[in-house]
Amino acid sequence: MVEPTIIVAFIAGVVSFVSPCVLPLIPGFLAYLSGTSTGQQGARLKIFLNSVAFVLGFSVIFALLGVLLNTVLERVSYSVQTWLSRIGGIVIILFALYILGLIKISFLEREHKFAVKKKFSITYVTSFVFGAAFAVGWTPCVSAILGSVFALAVTKPALGFVLLMSYALGLGIPFLLVGLFTAQAINLINKSATFLKYFNIIVGILLLILGILVFTNKLNVVANWFFAYSLLS
Repeated sequence: MVEPTIIVAFIAGVVSFVSPCVLPLIPGFLAYLSGTSTGQQGARLKIFLNSVAFVLGFSVIFALLGVLLNTVLERVSYSVQTWLSRIGGIVIILFALYILGLIKISFLEREHKFAVKKKFSITYVTSFVFGAAFAVGWTPCVSAILGSVFALAVTKPALGFVLLMSYALGLGIPFLLVGLFTAQAINLINKSATFLKYFNIIVGILLLILGILVFTNKLNVVANWFFAYSLLS
């Protein structure tokens, strides 16, 4: 059976991509990186290849962070890991309450990011650097979700690398799909406005449940129960 936190991290990556203040900007952003517009001949290939470079950029950073977490925290004692789970659960719960608009967390209201001021002569290099900067940047749109994944990785240090790469995969696949089918993606994004109105409520509730399960160390128990139920049904 797949470790449930890996699935959670993957879904978190997808959720980060479809954030209401991120999703509508993606097609134009990728076109900007590729130095072309969606209507130009050969634009699809250029946008897709730059999407690949962008995804590789943030994937490398997440991989390095995962290795760091694994190296630093893997050998801590069981009692320390128990406290890490409780602290991680509290952090995720706070992020959930922030997304639901029930509390304010001032540092999440500000952008914390490395600015990329130079466009390189090779657009793929620029896209890679932008991807790396995206991984180490914190924006109000995705900070709570990304922060929750980091908190989850801290509670599972042995899986830190796998969790962050799963998040990168969940975030990267939609980027590649938009890069490959940009025109179709624009139409789909325009039709998603109604759903995006309720996005924060849905995500906030799911994060709240996740935080409670992590804090009480019941995430694996619930996953095992669902697995056993699926075998019996």
